[in-house]
Amino acid sequence: MSTDTTEQSPHLRSGPATRERILAVANEMFYANGIRATSADRIIEEAGITKVTFYRHFRTKADLVIAYLKAQSAAERAWVTGARTVGDPLGSLRALAAGIGTAGCQPGFRGCAFINAAAEFPDPQDAVRAAVDEHREWIYGEFAAIAAEAGVADSPGVGRQLVILRDGAMVSGYLNDATELTRWLSAAFISVVSAAVGTS
Repeated sequence: MSTDTTEQSPHLRSGPATRERILAVANEMFYANGIRATSADRIIEEAGITKVTFYRHFRTKADLVIAYLKAQSAAERAWVTGARTVGDPLGSLRALAAGIGTAGCQPGFRGCAFINAAAEFPDPQDAVRAAVDEHREWIYGEFAAIAAEAGVADSPGVGRQLVILRDGAMVSGYLNDATELTRWLSAAFISVVSAAVGTS
């Protein structure tokens, strides 16, 4: 259990610092152990807070899960946006492949947080699944935009093909080193786009 003194300060107990601490603990535990396998009580204990404080910031565990996914989404959006170079679609794909290759082979990597969440929340009407779908549509849109920049006529379709390659690479990270994964993913990205341009 954490020995952090956050809970002892009335100011921090109700402030944004405590919310961020809860989210940080949830991020680590949800990603490493699974969402359903991680109870609110475990997060409360690890964060060093009381149940009253937890539920002051998050009315339910589902609210915390959605906040966790939104934080994951913001981080990935910032990374993808930073990796892209407008006007250089193939360069963007190479940069994305390098980032995925590096992340996918790091210790503690457990795949895509959104695919993991979708597997745990299969009901398309669930609010958690809606958060997953919103982020996935954004990812599809980014890859479709890159395909459009490359001159692909069916950029939405090719964008989805690129996402499938991205998803597969995140699984392959368990089995390959970063250099190999980056090389193979980059080649696959560019091959799909080049083939689509050639048939446009």
